[in-house]
Amino acid sequence: MRIGMTYDLKDEYLAAGFTADEVAELDSPVTVEAIARALVSQGHAVERIGSIGSLVRALAEGRRWDLVFNIAEGMHGLGREAQVPALLDAWGIPYTFSGPELLALTLHKGWTNAVVHAHGVPTADFWIVNDPGTVEEIDLPFPLFVKPVAEGSSKGISARSLVRSRKELREICAHVLSTYRQPALVETYLPGREFTVGLLGSGRAARVLGVMEVLSTEDGDRSAYTYANKQEWRNRVRYDVVGDDKALQAADVALAAWQALGCLDAGRVDVRLDAQGRARFIEVNPLAGLNPESSDLPILCHKIGLEYDMLIAQIVESAAQRAKARGMGAAA
Repeated sequence: MRIGMTYDLKDEYLAAGFTADEVAELDSPVTVEAIARALVSQGHAVERIGSIGSLVRALAEGRRWDLVFNIAEGMHGLGREAQVPALLDAWGIPYTFSGPELLALTLHKGWTNAVVHAHGVPTADFWIVNDPGTVEEIDLPFPLFVKPVAEGSSKGISARSLVRSRKELREICAHVLSTYRQPALVETYLPGREFTVGLLGSGRAARVLGVMEVLSTEDGDRSAYTYANKQEWRNRVRYDVVGDDKALQAADVALAAWQALGCLDAGRVDVRLDAQGRARFIEVNPLAGLNPESSDLPILCHKIGLEYDMLIAQIVESAAQRAKARGMGAAA
């Protein structure tokens, strides 16, 4: 196949004047190169398109592809991850991973909690804070956990996210509202083990690849998988593939959430145990990071013996089969 690649490179946005915090979720040339190399090794012709602006220009020039491998995160607005898939839908070009409606929903962690909860998937009790005054209405018991409602890569999550008083809650909510210019998600704190679950496939054909426990080292933040832990994971975090009863409960919760939301091709669901040891959905990553060295999904796949090139091949196969079923012509 002729496969285009859409992505947002961190370095390009830094050069354009964005700050390191603003581009924290974006990809590196290492990721783009690794995906391209995997696709070429499978016999595909690859065109590196880039961000949505480059995609718009390419479409205007009449360039087309059998499939687009999309990892573009977008930069602006709460619908930013949905922008490239929506554009490709308009041109009738098939692509990897979920569509715009799903990516717009899941970027908002509060709305996602509401949807999966309605499908019977257990979540922490939560509250969405849209303005400082909302903090006084929250009647959840402390301790609570606070994070931006629409950021990835643990951006905005630090040791301050765990709050034990109304005063701390006001302060961290004000910080999230002013710094990230978006609502804050306030949840009942889940003090138990944390897992990230890898998933492959779509709908009823989706399956759990494996369950990886995220453990803090002595140098890491123990309250959660914070931004600092994720960025300095080699020193602050240990990842163990696990298969005990609690891990299997986490896998069941993750698969139920994946299927309830209708996520496609591959990704991750994060799960944490509550005070009673019950698995609770935290968030879904339908556009999971694919850095071959530092992203959770490739790390998990490597630990279970699914090497990077095969992961990429199976993502393409899943997307191509979906396109074929819709009569869009892509064939793996």
